[in-house]
Amino acid sequence: MTTPETAAVTVTRRRVLATSGVLVAGSAALAACGSSSEANPPTTSGGGGVTVATDQVPVGGGVILADQLVVVTQPEAGTYKAFSATCTHQGCTVAAVQNGSIVCPCHGGSFSIADGSVQGGPPPGPLEPKQVSVSGTTITVT
Repeated sequence: MTTPETAAVTVTRRRVLATSGVLVAGSAALAACGSSSEANPPTTSGGGGVTVATDQVPVGGGVILADQLVVVTQPEAGTYKAFSATCTHQGCTVAAVQNGSIVCPCHGGSFSIADGSVQGGPPPGPLEPKQVSVSGTTITVT
């Protein structure tokens, strides 16, 4: 039975967990952008897309563009994919790309860097794919 006292504890616990998730996501997003991203930061193209340099996206990994809510991956050398950075479980922003997975910090959801499919956790569906085009050393996501 829920009493006002136990309800307050639940809300407080949720707030703590939500705040922790935001801090983890922010830290991971900053780490993913690293010093090399400062030389070639992601930009918004005139056509409404987001661009990032190919050398910013590691083979077998990826980069999260948190401000644009996009994650760009390179599952194999020269193959680039992009997905929404919003987890399909409860809308948290994914926080890391590691070991072939895009990871959500909120409830342990993980997605494939190759196709955005769910690899584990509670997400009910894959990450939304985005259109990718590569011209020279520039990746454009729309």
